[in-house]
Amino acid sequence: MALVSQAGPSYCIRTEIIRCKAGNHAGFSVTNNMEASKMKELCAGFSSLSCNSAKKAQMLHVDGPGVGCKRGHRVIVAASPPTEDAVIVTEPLTRQDLIDYLASGCKPKTNWRIGTEHEKFGFEFGTLHPMRYEQIAELLNGIAERFDWEKVMEGDKIIGLKQGKQSISLEPGDQFELSGAPLETLHQTCAEVNSHLYQVKAVAEEMGIGFLGIGFQPKWGIKDIPVMPKGRYEIMRNYMPKVGSLGLDMMFRTCTVQVNLDFSSEDDMIRKFRAGLALQPIATALFANSPFTEGKPNGYLSMRSQIWTDTDNNRTGMLPFVFDDSFGFEQYVDYALDVPMYFVYRKKKYIDCTGMTFRDFLAGKLPCIPGELPTLNDWENHLTTIFPEVRLKRYLEMRGADGGPWRRLCALPAFWVGILYDEVSLQKVLDITADWTAEERQMLRNKVPKTGLKTPFRDGLLRHVAEDVVQLAKDGLERRGFKESGFLNEVAEVVRTGVTPAEKLLELYYGKWEQSVDPVFEELLY
Repeated sequence: MALVSQAGPSYCIRTEIIRCKAGNHAGFSVTNNMEASKMKELCAGFSSLSCNSAKKAQMLHVDGPGVGCKRGHRVIVAASPPTEDAVIVTEPLTRQDLIDYLASGCKPKTNWRIGTEHEKFGFEFGTLHPMRYEQIAELLNGIAERFDWEKVMEGDKIIGLKQGKQSISLEPGDQFELSGAPLETLHQTCAEVNSHLYQVKAVAEEMGIGFLGIGFQPKWGIKDIPVMPKGRYEIMRNYMPKVGSLGLDMMFRTCTVQVNLDFSSEDDMIRKFRAGLALQPIATALFANSPFTEGKPNGYLSMRSQIWTDTDNNRTGMLPFVFDDSFGFEQYVDYALDVPMYFVYRKKKYIDCTGMTFRDFLAGKLPCIPGELPTLNDWENHLTTIFPEVRLKRYLEMRGADGGPWRRLCALPAFWVGILYDEVSLQKVLDITADWTAEERQMLRNKVPKTGLKTPFRDGLLRHVAEDVVQLAKDGLERRGFKESGFLNEVAEVVRTGVTPAEKLLELYYGKWEQSVDPVFEELLY
């Protein structure tokens, strides 16, 4: 395809960039995952071994100035709703282009960043009812006007905000999400979280609205949750019941916190991907915070995690193939090519392509848009509809933790940065988990939502492994030299006592709260 060009020893993907506001190009760094009106920067050149070296760039210019392709710096525009005409190519995309796209995420350690995303439930103080879209629109408009955010629209509906490299977006069931900027230190990450919560509270409290930090809606049923006016969610809502029994619960009643981290090479990606998958059940246990459903205990410590086990097995799970000797960017592309699609975005509308594959799209054989071929925007959007415990884009997303109060929003990136961004701790984790079998990893994935740190593992409990892993994270943070290890205090307390956040909530429920979940709205209020 005509997006890959030779530029000396490195290669460039060339695109045009759409102007958002007069005079401002909206470039986005690879560690930020923004699902509403996102724009991402493709960083770091990749070697000729990673690229399709035989092709030269050809490019058609769209109106307005583009961005020239310098070695190591190029941009691609992607959005939800996407700007499907942002990239105009003269040759069809190939499988190799998709591999090169992932490989373009490789960057030197000096350029690694931390991107944190977190979701929260909005509710009315008086009734505890979920926010209606009209209230969310008022809140978004208020934040935009008071704190100088740019509005993101779908048709005539406001569906998000963006400011610099941060964005605020709406999940299907009114979950309010901050996709943070790519930042260098955990101090910056926690400051970003605090600033965001301050801004949201400043406007929301005047409206009688609060926000709850928990992994699963504790009180209300699906029928009580307002539906957000985003076209992609309508397609997902119709498709989910066909492929799993809990997909609608995932959409409308779960909240997560996740961290997005970089890699330097394909080998570094593989090592981090494997460590992330092996340890994801430990993260799920440490941050388990969703023990209630519709006013009562649900039998789980992380109902949010349990929901994912029967959402859509074609696009979720522990990805055992990541541990194959042959794994790399190419194998992930082959996996993603066969994950059923949700939609294609054309002419400002979402076209239902559920059940069809990107492999068909690559061949121009999508019945929903016969003869049309995909752009890199389409590929970018497709990658956001795959939901394994660790997800690969041009960075890695750690996706196993429940939403929680603000201190735990800082603790999750601390946990993963301490392990994955420190070579010594990463290698020790890989050594610890090297002989874990696929069956053992899956067993942990299946049992941890219910039994947490008390899950039996080999000759002990998962808690004992978690203690070692949290120490490795602390050691890794200390070696970084930014005085960040204090952000792990929340999880250090969990492994010291063996009591997860969910178990603390259950103790309150059966004691002080007298078997009512209503007090959780105050206990976990931001």
